Amino acid sequence: MSKRDYYEVLGVERTASPDELKKAYRKKAIAFHPDRNPDDAEAEEKFKEAAEAYEVLSDTEKREIYDRMGHDGLKNNGVGGYQGFDDIFSNFGDIFGDIFGFGGGGGRGRQARGSDIRYDLTLTFSEAAFGATKEITRVARVNCGTCDGSAAGQPGSRWSR
Repeated sequence: MSKRDYYEVLGVERTASPDELKKAYRKKAIAFHPDRNPDDAEAEEKFKEAAEAYEVLSDTEKREIYDRMGHDGLKNNGVGGYQGFDDIFSNFGDIFGDIFGFGGGGGRGRQARGSDIRYDLTLTFSEAAFGATKEITRVARVNCGTCDGSAAGQPGSRWSR
């Protein structure tokens, strides 16, 4: 199956500015985002297609190659589609951060270690509205100083002797 024209995918003219491309991509990303369309294979494909189109058209060099030679010109330039959502998010963390409130900056969509820890805490309305200080306890896994968590020396470990 041949790929659709990237400009058509994003719904922009060939003369679209970087701001117009970004705006069009955001619109598509919001419409077809997997959180808004769970278990919808067609939306998933459109989401991937829009991400790929934006990756090419937002990069001056790739856009120039695409405008001259189409999809065939990009085959040897590192543009071959996405394998999964992690792949997409790693390239567009800054844009998704603007849209969905995560990623962004130098992290390019990656969370800092430990940022996925969840703690359910019950607050009264006044505590939530006016603030409160609560002490919580959490269990943390700590790597041992000897093997740094590799299980070296343990039976069945690939590091055991």
